[in-house]
Amino acid sequence: MKIIDYDIYQRVIKLDRPFKTALRSVDRAKELVFELKTEAAVGIGAAPPTEVITGDNLPGIQATLENQVWPVLKGQEAEDLNYLLNKISSSAVNNTSAKAAAEIALFDLVARLNQTPLWKFLGGRKRDLVTDMTISVDRPEIMAEDAKKAVAKGFATLKLKVGVGPDVDLARVKAVREAVGEEIKLRLDANQGWTANQAINTIKKLEAAELDIELVEQPVPAYDFKGLKEVKENVLIPIMADESLFSLKDAVKLLEMQACDYLNIKLMKTGGISTALAIANLAQSYGIECMLGSMLESRISVTAAAVVAAAAENITRLDLDAPILIGDDGVEGGLNYNNNRLVLPEGPGLDIGVINR
Repeated sequence: MKIIDYDIYQRVIKLDRPFKTALRSVDRAKELVFELKTEAAVGIGAAPPTEVITGDNLPGIQATLENQVWPVLKGQEAEDLNYLLNKISSSAVNNTSAKAAAEIALFDLVARLNQTPLWKFLGGRKRDLVTDMTISVDRPEIMAEDAKKAVAKGFATLKLKVGVGPDVDLARVKAVREAVGEEIKLRLDANQGWTANQAINTIKKLEAAELDIELVEQPVPAYDFKGLKEVKENVLIPIMADESLFSLKDAVKLLEMQACDYLNIKLMKTGGISTALAIANLAQSYGIECMLGSMLESRISVTAAAVVAAAAENITRLDLDAPILIGDDGVEGGLNYNNNRLVLPEGPGLDIGVINR
């Protein structure tokens, strides 16, 4: 069935409280929704602007979708899936957020045309999908209180944002560990906030304090692959690559260098579902497990991320709490949450219904 039209619009959702990392502080979640239409079904995709990571802003995402992506999809047979995925990928250089929105919409459309949930269309299964809860970087006492609230809501793994002052970071982690006890898993995300030397020194202090940290994510700047490897080789706590990983080429480099212990895959970095699955499969061949994460995204694209997790057994960790952090994102259907567990949709495609504009 031919793709005959599209729709595109921006949404802004005010957060109940700011979301803060080493890279940014935001009080609104923004996204661009992209819909692909046939006579029988509509596929829905979305992408947020995350300039400090992807370099993409809303006007740029919209311009890429309208001027580069839509022309290669217009009038094409929706079910020529691999052909169209290649067209999307080659439609522009970089612009991974726009490509992700287009891929999500296309996969959703084809699964809807086949009257099949997307997770099943991709060969996935309804396995146990458990997400962590992110704790924004803040004063130690505030992070400790936020951590206790998350545990009270049923979250057994917390992801602490750090990377804003190594000395204070140690106090932050100690405060949270004291607040939540020994049974809760803690993983740290420095969001590129340390140099290699700072990372090694800080992580060794964490090890000496016996705070039982599961992993440390992206301790050094994204471009510093050698620094990432240096950190990994000089500490005991496992190291995860995030902002260093966008493409399949990045994954090959990280894996060949043995620069990290885990990979964090995000659709907005990979340009969508197809490369995300390719990276997960590649990592599996190297014996490296993956996390599936997201930016500050609504239920639309996070549902797509959960679908990828269901389809890739090598994805063993999830950081898909963004819709919970956002609160009421104005989206009906799609992914649901049962405390820290993800409930995949049963309807066709992503099963997204009404979207408040």
